Amino acid sequence: MSGVARRTVVAAAGGAGLAAALAACGSGADDKGAAPEGTVLARTGDIPVGGGKILADKGLVITQPKAGEFKAFSSKCTHQGCAVSSVKDGVIVCPCHQSHFDISDGSVKSGPAPSPLPPEPIQVVGEEISPG
Repeated sequence: MSGVARRTVVAAAGGAGLAAALAACGSGADDKGAAPEGTVLARTGDIPVGGGKILADKGLVITQPKAGEFKAFSSKCTHQGCAVSSVKDGVIVCPCHQSHFDISDGSVKSGPAPSPLPPEPIQVVGEEISPG
């Protein structure tokens, strides 16, 4: 086999191996941990009015500030990256330093967090909440 042909074969085999390894490592989520489109994140009945639900495995918190109005935010606190732990009394709470975020827009209500929780796109179809 000539040097050029051997390099071509080795390069092709290496590329195929890399593609297979990357596919095997894929989790079906994007770099932020969010679920791929088409995935049902929650049902509308799972999200209380005036409260919310944390989807730790998806890196999301979904809230329902008013009946029929659903919002989603990153569950990663903007202060030091801790995961928020609860949703109560109209706020999303980070346990690390007690930052509180408004359930309607993710804005900082109190605490050391320097910025709001980033919004995440969702869509509500019937009773299913999915990534937007």
